[in-house]
Amino acid sequence: MLQDLERQKTTGGDAPGQPTGGLSQRAGAFASAMRQRWNSRVTFSLPVKLLIITGVFVMIAQILIFLPALASFRVNWLNDRINTALVSALAADAVPGREVPPALRNELLRTALVRAIAVRRGGARRVILPPVQEINIDVTYDMRQPVRLTLMDQVSLRLHHIGDALDVMRSDGERTMRVIGLVGPRFDDVIEIVMPEEPLQRAMWRYGTEIFWLSLFVALATAALVYFAINQLLVKPIRKLSRNIVDYSENPEDPTRVVVPSGRSDEIGRAEEELAHMQRQLSLLLKQKTRLAQLGLAVSKINHDLRNMLANAQLISDRLADSSDPTVQRVAPKLIASLDRAINFCNETLRFGRTEETTLRREVFALKPLVEEVVGTLPLKPGGQVIFDIDVDPALMVDADRGHLYRIFSNLARNAVQAIEAGDDPSAGGRVTVGGRRDNETTVVVVSDTGPGVPARAREKLFQPFQGSTRRGGTGLGLPISAELAQLHGGSLKLLDTATGAAFELRIPDRSARPVP
Repeated sequence: MLQDLERQKTTGGDAPGQPTGGLSQRAGAFASAMRQRWNSRVTFSLPVKLLIITGVFVMIAQILIFLPALASFRVNWLNDRINTALVSALAADAVPGREVPPALRNELLRTALVRAIAVRRGGARRVILPPVQEINIDVTYDMRQPVRLTLMDQVSLRLHHIGDALDVMRSDGERTMRVIGLVGPRFDDVIEIVMPEEPLQRAMWRYGTEIFWLSLFVALATAALVYFAINQLLVKPIRKLSRNIVDYSENPEDPTRVVVPSGRSDEIGRAEEELAHMQRQLSLLLKQKTRLAQLGLAVSKINHDLRNMLANAQLISDRLADSSDPTVQRVAPKLIASLDRAINFCNETLRFGRTEETTLRREVFALKPLVEEVVGTLPLKPGGQVIFDIDVDPALMVDADRGHLYRIFSNLARNAVQAIEAGDDPSAGGRVTVGGRRDNETTVVVVSDTGPGVPARAREKLFQPFQGSTRRGGTGLGLPISAELAQLHGGSLKLLDTATGAAFELRIPDRSARPVP
């Protein structure tokens, strides 16, 4: 994880004085791409698409209403002609001798808008008002309807009427129609009228034009209302979210650019809340990465000077090796070894800052002497009562990098001592136990203590840099560094569940078990 965080610093070819340039460049490129996509879609934005789609579907609905209405108008118009013709036929029958004068006949035909009227009753057909001249019938429409119709029959009849209405609308208007209608309770008692198609066609076009403009007005009004409602409820909040995403991408570290939820209880409200939560988390993460990058740059500078000072100290300590003082002879090797480890650590830190993989120098060596060396260098308080119990077989061997394993045990042992000394009763002391064993081709070491244990709130982020420290003034880097070094060996470091205290299990597999690349 530390390598990923530091790699963020150097990615993108940043200068040493600009550790966050790569992040800023990528954020700016993303924002520019979002703006270009936004600007390229302004012409076909969501409100425009919504308005067009709403209008089209409302017009389709109006068309589905228009056709049955036009068919009903035709049926009603023809029925009106039948009723008017029936009145004219009754008037003609009232003439004495049923001899209708030509002037009266023409007037009756003109009033009914027909050319001839015939009635059939009881199977006998009689022409009431004959035509003035011979007529050729082009089309016949039977307006009689059965008393009882099933649902399918009703649908079929309406479709038939719609077809007849469209046939009239697209004809040339020069045809002559014969229309049949009922005049009595019997289905065979009918009246037949002969009339030109042109008056019906003209009336249907006039009605259709009125219905068209009315339908267009209703469609536009409905589309506008639907558009306004959907635009207020959905489109505006969605566009607001889109603009916020674009604005936020320009400067993700600015907390003022985080979306403010509107408090809605629907899906958009939940999306706003989730987006706000995600943006806050991302802003926090970016700030942390920026600080880590800046910290890495500062550490690199400090490390360079520290390495020079340690080199000078190493030269001085080398002269101590020539001293004949027994105390110096006993302490000098440990001092020299510690300085060597410190210098190597500085060199590895510089390689780490350049995102170079740390080189493992694995070797097979006895584990117990290394643990004893770590315990001997711990800064124990004078008069302290912390007892170390090293339960490691002297014959137990481990295949690892000696320097890395020293750092792991040093971090674990220091944490255990600090946990005991920071307990409720430091004078009571405590015990730190280091146990080792072999598990097939893996060396397993458990470092446990009798301290207060790891708080529940710290367990989730225990191995995250700067976040897992439970001690005031702690950096929270010891365990993350130790876990990364263990993973570098192909092993693992984890916290075990214990009733009291804390216990960490370190697993280091042999090279034969898991070759390290």
